[in-house]
Amino acid sequence: MKEFVISEAKAETAVLVGLITKEQDEAKTKEYLDELEFLADTAGAVTVKRFTQRVGGPNQTSYVGKGKLEEIKEYIKECEDNEEPIGMVIFDDELSAKQLKNIESELGVKILDRTSLILDIFAMRAQTANAKTQVELAQYRYMLPRLQRLWTHLERQGGGSGSGGGKGSVGLRGPGETQLEMDRRIILQRMSLLKQRLAEIDKQKSTQRKNRGRMIRVALVGYTNVGKSTIMNMMAKSEVFAENKLFATLDTTVRKVVVENLPFLLADTVGFIRKLPTDLVESFKSTLDEVREADLLLHVVDISHPDFEEQIDVVNETLKDLGVSDKPSMIIFNKIDNYKWVEKDEDDLTPETKENISLERLEKTWMARLNDNCLFISAKKHENIDEYRKVLYSKVRELHVQKYPYNDFLYPQIEE
Repeated sequence: MKEFVISEAKAETAVLVGLITKEQDEAKTKEYLDELEFLADTAGAVTVKRFTQRVGGPNQTSYVGKGKLEEIKEYIKECEDNEEPIGMVIFDDELSAKQLKNIESELGVKILDRTSLILDIFAMRAQTANAKTQVELAQYRYMLPRLQRLWTHLERQGGGSGSGGGKGSVGLRGPGETQLEMDRRIILQRMSLLKQRLAEIDKQKSTQRKNRGRMIRVALVGYTNVGKSTIMNMMAKSEVFAENKLFATLDTTVRKVVVENLPFLLADTVGFIRKLPTDLVESFKSTLDEVREADLLLHVVDISHPDFEEQIDVVNETLKDLGVSDKPSMIIFNKIDNYKWVEKDEDDLTPETKENISLERLEKTWMARLNDNCLFISAKKHENIDEYRKVLYSKVRELHVQKYPYNDFLYPQIEE
């Protein structure tokens, strides 16, 4: 069934399309398209142009208006003689089967939406059997209502063996629908098998969690590409894959960490993102179980990102959807080494002095009013890590005493 799984992305030239609406102003649309370009780059595509349109909402048949669609079509034609012609057009929202069919028919190139692009990246990143199974299931869930689009090539054939005469698709309607239903049944059977596999994996992971002993579980959560894997490597001295790309981590990695003489389990989880596809959330339930069963959530935030406050909201909303928003948590503002906040008259200061000034100022912002539920660090440069370990130890120790009051574990006292 490879024909129904999004193929591995190749280096192609892409055009991005987004809408400016009452709910999403021009600045917000630019931010979303910046992120969409980062997604495209992660998938191996090169973005060469963006198209936006100010409308009340997406067109039900073509997402953008006819005029804008014609403008995109003309641009694609202009680029046909280039060394790298336009290979795909990527839309910033999920497209319906009808929209996909109409747009593809009009533009004549590969059409992707945000969801299919994210699924493609997940397919590239999946390494373990668990992740591959979850991604494949999400792909089938996405493609099932869009199957008919795969059979539009039948309408372009010059004849057919179907019942009835006539021109165009009339003579082909029978066999096309028969094949469509056959493929639908095959996909549904495959999805059923994948669900069974995931149920078995869930059962195995549940057993593993029960056998981990009496240790507090801490989960790293946050937006994608905020440095969770870097923090995991720093804390656990492990080799979890980390790079400046979206969704570098798909599988949840759990490591035993010891601070002072206090052991606990630290889990690195898949990153969240705006407009995270529902199919992915559903398919990755077994991965997200580590979040649900955690005793403490470390919400990692990339403070150097210009939209970090909105990213915080996206993660909080996702945690709410998972039913874990009431868990004990703390915010770790990471990447303070990239935080830009130095006055012009401070240009002559040393890098170390600038870092101290930035940290002092950060600690006076609204974020620092979270008290001991907030820390500013740089996992990459190991800045303020001693304070991070001290606060984390205190929180894990408190939770351990509450959860295992009769444990004869001896806790060292931290000097104030």
